[in-house]
Amino acid sequence: MIRIAIVGTGNISHAHVKAYLQFPERCKIVALVDIVPEKAQRMKEQYQLDADVYDDHQKILPRQDIDLVDVCTPPFVHASISINSLRSGKNVVCEKPMAASLEECDAMLRARDESGKKLSIIAQNRFRQPIANLKALLDSGIAGPVRSVQVDSFWWRGHSYYDLWWRGTWEKEGGGCTLNHAVHHIDMLAWMMGLPQKVTSVLANVAHDNAEVEDLSASILQYPGALAQLTASVVHHGEEQQLVFQCEKAKIAAPFNCYASTPQPNGFPVRNEALEKEIADYADSLPKVTYEVHTGQLENVLSAIENDLAPAIGGEDGRRTIELITGIFKSGALGQTIDLPLKKDDPFYTVQGIMDNVPHFYEKTTSASDLDGVISYGSNYKK
Repeated sequence: MIRIAIVGTGNISHAHVKAYLQFPERCKIVALVDIVPEKAQRMKEQYQLDADVYDDHQKILPRQDIDLVDVCTPPFVHASISINSLRSGKNVVCEKPMAASLEECDAMLRARDESGKKLSIIAQNRFRQPIANLKALLDSGIAGPVRSVQVDSFWWRGHSYYDLWWRGTWEKEGGGCTLNHAVHHIDMLAWMMGLPQKVTSVLANVAHDNAEVEDLSASILQYPGALAQLTASVVHHGEEQQLVFQCEKAKIAAPFNCYASTPQPNGFPVRNEALEKEIADYADSLPKVTYEVHTGQLENVLSAIENDLAPAIGGEDGRRTIELITGIFKSGALGQTIDLPLKKDDPFYTVQGIMDNVPHFYEKTTSASDLDGVISYGSNYKK
């Protein structure tokens, strides 16, 4: 039985609790931590948990009966809570983004290695069937080498979204839509393509004058033999999200879409329906995802602990995503194309260096302790 402490009982933590409750024979939530303990108490009562409530994660560190700490706090304390938990001998799963800087990511990786415990970073969309299929299709080479990629990380958030106390500042949120929304799509892109060699980006805040951070960014990413265009946004109505890979032989995308062309003697296209059918049949033959999204990833973490294996999504995955996001921030802040990977002496390697160099679009003017309403998780990548 894996005994779990959840640190941070805000919106996203409910997805984690619901996932763990699907495996009552394998795990049990024994502690809930929140700096507002009344929130943790409400969660305990809502899900009828036999768990102790704490107001500080430091208070759970001496407990030897806790096997896994699940970090669901605002981003600016992801690193410190994860590091403290690892050093106290506990495995850690941490919500996205992994941390606010590459320096913090590296400190988390050192704590993992020195403790010998496991560290997983949430990237739950890899546990969606359409995304798993897209990755497998690209790896198979059935459509040929990638030539062009379009990543639309389109979200919509009202003006009041940035009224919440920790959102809208570089210090506490660590960035805007690029870090906290497009992180999902950037993880998927980096999983499928790796890091680009060069990044050219523009940052803007066009609709939220109660936030320091960007609410819109556009980037061109240069890979060997390919370009990717990435838009991160919280100003797009409808939240239509997609990843489109234009390969040598065909287009493949999530939500699933396939179109194949062959050239006539004059170079103009003729549709290749035979290849389209081959690609569709291949996708249909792929293994089915047993558990999707948070349930899928957290089940994988439980399995990793039970069988002493590496989790499917580890610290290096989380760091790679932060490296690309940091590259976007650096390019947008400096107004120039930048090279990846970033070096440790780069000013953007640290939280302070980022804060000293990024644009502060507006001054945050509100600090609400809580906001009413439900949250959304983005596209399911199905038609």
